[in-house]
Amino acid sequence: MTLPTITDWEKIPAFPTPHEEAEFWEKNQIDPRLMQATLVRADNAESTTITLRIDPRMLSRLKRLARQRYLNYQSMLKQWVAERLEKEMN
Repeated sequence: MTLPTITDWEKIPAFPTPHEEAEFWEKNQIDPRLMQATLVRADNAESTTITLRIDPRMLSRLKRLARQRYLNYQSMLKQWVAERLEKEMN
């Protein structure tokens, strides 16, 4: 039996309890490409640091969402930008 594959972080709901999260992951799996895209490589010399001003409430919401997905919020933002760029280029 093949499990449904999650191809977008937005399709992972917030879990009120660990039990509900366990039930979700028993019936779903993450696309390996999605996981690969979230990896941060320390040897990436092509990376540039930028400054981005964000409303504190928005930042708090971003951090909370990232924690629910077991991600660093900066990595999650970078992934969102990459996904949107890909979408815009097609």
